Amino acid sequence: MTTHTVLNQPPPLEEWNGFTTDRALREACVREGAPEAEGLLKDFGSRVGSAQARTLGGLANDTPPVLRTHDRFGNRIDEVEFPPAWHELLKLSVEYGLHNLPWRDPRPGSHVVRAAMCYLTVQTESGQLCPLSMTYSAIPSLRLEPSVLAEWEPKILSSTYDSRCRPAGEKAGVLVGMAMTEKQGGSDVRANTTKATPVDGRRYRITGHKWFCSAPMCDAFLILAQAPGGLTCFLLPRWTPDGRRNAFYLQRLKNKLGNRSNASSEVEFEEAFAWRVGEEGRGVPTIIEMVTHTRLDCVLGSAGLMRAALVQALHHARHRSAFGKRLIEQPLMRNVLADLCLESEAATLLAIRLAGSFDRRDTESPFQRLATAAAKYWICKRAIAHVTEAMECLGGAGYVEESGLPRLYREIPLNSIWEGCGNVLSLDVLRAMAKEPECVDAVRAEIRLASEPRLKAYLESLDRELARPSEGSARRIVERLAVALQASLVARHSPSAVADAFLATRISGDWGRQFGTLPAGSDTEGLLERGALASA
Repeated sequence: MTTHTVLNQPPPLEEWNGFTTDRALREACVREGAPEAEGLLKDFGSRVGSAQARTLGGLANDTPPVLRTHDRFGNRIDEVEFPPAWHELLKLSVEYGLHNLPWRDPRPGSHVVRAAMCYLTVQTESGQLCPLSMTYSAIPSLRLEPSVLAEWEPKILSSTYDSRCRPAGEKAGVLVGMAMTEKQGGSDVRANTTKATPVDGRRYRITGHKWFCSAPMCDAFLILAQAPGGLTCFLLPRWTPDGRRNAFYLQRLKNKLGNRSNASSEVEFEEAFAWRVGEEGRGVPTIIEMVTHTRLDCVLGSAGLMRAALVQALHHARHRSAFGKRLIEQPLMRNVLADLCLESEAATLLAIRLAGSFDRRDTESPFQRLATAAAKYWICKRAIAHVTEAMECLGGAGYVEESGLPRLYREIPLNSIWEGCGNVLSLDVLRAMAKEPECVDAVRAEIRLASEPRLKAYLESLDRELARPSEGSARRIVERLAVALQASLVARHSPSAVADAFLATRISGDWGRQFGTLPAGSDTEGLLERGALASA
């Protein structure tokens, strides 16, 4: 007698093209100025959505990097060793330009194309986005120092991944990391104690420590240190110009909750060589150019992980039965899944709209300034609850590593923490409102593009709060700004099932405090159809 017949289990979902099957993403990319890139995005979606790539993602996450401080002869090397799967994934991403596309090929829509690829690649493995994001984001800061840019830009713009620890001049391509945070200061970088001593011209010696050095295997790092003129930005290479290892000492790798395929470290500098980037005392304004772009990637990463979790939940519910019906046919489960579809689409629309503003920075800089901080705050926080609910849709199976949901669950809080936690972002929005009122005007103008009575009433209420901002109410203001932006986008661009449900819940307030509380009359069938894996 057979005692172990496997039944009522969903078939494996090992391979899908995240671009061709995502209606909201495809439409947003066309709308934001990248229609001619459809072929490229289809191809990339196929590559990162393949069973092989997903296997590599799992292997990279299951095999954390290892710190090698010395070689077998006792020489200090301070290198990080990664599994082959990590290098294969980075090679693919570098080939497609996730680290440099808008600078290498600055045609209209290039930021949107890269954004879509970031959104897709995190669905395979999110850890690799860190070095790609920082390299992409370093160029705007380096442009403030033309002599340094001239030396490093050609290597950054390369499409060749070179994992060797060698002087930059001997490599086919380089990646750039970042090290700002110190033990005593955290987000308060002006409390940094790392010291920069001038040598000659723009050359300095750096002595101090960093509590977090992101992607320490990179070839150079943008850092902050106290120079005679105040807090200043520097580019610190792994190797000095004369070909010696720089005095860059990795003390240990961080044992993190998630993002385990990527290395984060503590690092000490002992008279390490560095070039000044920007003027002395202008470190924060200089490096904020980098932070602005990495915040965009936090938004994209969260939206992409939401989509990945939703796909798994929908797939499970379409094939699993309970109490005589498939889960997707159960009214309460339909409500939960429809709500998750709604939240995912709103996140995708805002993320790609934000990327479009980076392509149009000459005209949309005020919008980008405020919308980046607001979107980073809201989407990254909503994503945490979203992935948790998607995991619950699988029941106990979702809590098991083989489902892939625990990896997303561990990964998702990082985007909310990295590049400014909630309070930092909320205070940043308040500063922008006070010092750059044109930013608020630009966001208001975007919201008002939707002629929807419910949104108009919501905005009038929000305007009253904006007129009397206070630090204690900053989170509420930022949340309402982000939700209003999402509402405007779905009202203008999404099907009526999505727009009506979003406005009836997130704007009108006829909604509970958890996913799955859409009011009676919501078009759950339309929402589920919209969120399902579309035909290619």
